[in-house]
Amino acid sequence: MSENKVITPKPVKITETILRDAHQSLIATRMPTEIMLPIIDKMDEIGYNAVECWGGATFDSCLRFLKEDPWERLRKLKAGFKKTKLQMLLRGQNLLGYSHYADDVVEYFVQKSIANGIDIIRIFDCLNDLRNLETSVKACKKEGGHSQIALSYTIGSAYNEEYWMNIAKDIENMGADSICIKDMAGLLVPYEAEKLIRALKSATELPIELHTHYTSGCGSMTYMKAAEAGVDIIDCAISPFALGTSQPATEVMVGAFEGTPYDTGLSQAALKEIADYFTPYREECLESGLLSTKVLGVNIRTLLYQVPGGMLSNMVSQLAEQGASDRLTEVLEEVPRVREDLGQPPLVTPSSQIVGTQAVMNVLMGERYKVSSGQTKDLVSGHYGRTTLPIKEEVRKKIIGDQEPITCRPADLIEPQLAKFEQEVAQWKQQDEDVLSYALFPQVAVDFFKYRQAQQTGVDLTKADTKNGAYPA
Repeated sequence: MSENKVITPKPVKITETILRDAHQSLIATRMPTEIMLPIIDKMDEIGYNAVECWGGATFDSCLRFLKEDPWERLRKLKAGFKKTKLQMLLRGQNLLGYSHYADDVVEYFVQKSIANGIDIIRIFDCLNDLRNLETSVKACKKEGGHSQIALSYTIGSAYNEEYWMNIAKDIENMGADSICIKDMAGLLVPYEAEKLIRALKSATELPIELHTHYTSGCGSMTYMKAAEAGVDIIDCAISPFALGTSQPATEVMVGAFEGTPYDTGLSQAALKEIADYFTPYREECLESGLLSTKVLGVNIRTLLYQVPGGMLSNMVSQLAEQGASDRLTEVLEEVPRVREDLGQPPLVTPSSQIVGTQAVMNVLMGERYKVSSGQTKDLVSGHYGRTTLPIKEEVRKKIIGDQEPITCRPADLIEPQLAKFEQEVAQWKQQDEDVLSYALFPQVAVDFFKYRQAQQTGVDLTKADTKNGAYPA
């Protein structure tokens, strides 16, 4: 149990998510750079702790849907933000993709991210396996960046106070600069947040940041109790793109803390200018259907079934394709059983998709684990890393038979890849960073390189398809 450490009230800092997670959560990461640039000067004067503006699904979306170079976006943002630190989200050894990369690719990606303008790299792993974060953290420190390890928040018998305190100590020992609790599903309720932050504060001297989504309706209250427990930084979104599956609203939290020891010191008048700028774009997104009112309310299923919004929409889509939409409740009830069988992984990309898809298969097949996806097999065989609890033996045998799971860090089995990617992309390469775009999304990147070349040679091309889609957190 944590000691009763005396918490001295102090001002809370705010990281603004409008340029990354807010639009990723509400409009499938479709905000183009041209919408961002005109407001940067004013955002730079606000006094944010940082502006999260890159990483997550922005990289894929830039290339695939917006026909933009994500590296060029980053350089333009860096040119505009003279005072404010820029932050990105990185999926550890997965970088911004969905599978592990060799260390040489991870090191090069981190180097180029910082060289192009990133100051703070928030690094997470879907299993909270710190081994999958070591290379990113070391690379970030080597380049002079701020490395923040994000712990995917979840609940279950394995995730007691001792778990969070021990992992916080391990993070400090790794040499990270700060810790973030990443509550991707909005599961962290107010009084649990207070307990969690107090426990972390008693275990480590590192700054603690809290990231949540408003999906369950608890976000603002959760931030309030976290501030009382000593949290250093909270993630918020300017009001036109706040709430729903996004973050609590920046102005609301600034107003709530005003005149208290937690006062953020940010100006409501200045924030109003930012909100006024994004409001017409919000209206445009509502009118086009890019912003659906379905993601703006409270989804109580989050607390009932511990299922993040993106995972829920994936399962609904899978069932609809099979003509089995009426079996959603069965699938939702199967999710916690599958999660328990598979070692209680946090439900975040890609583990959320693995558990959700497997739950759908179990229900539709009428026999549990009669069929398993390739990703489920990879998880059970250790290729994503170590689960918090051991995978149930009988389930493991049914899924991978007598195959022995690996116990090493998965990336230890991957040979260096950078030279191969350099060779494969040579004909398209116009900048060093193109190699990394190709490494992460080979086909998508090549399609973009062809588009870029056509634009440069004056060929008239049909505009990029910006059809709405879903991106995981």
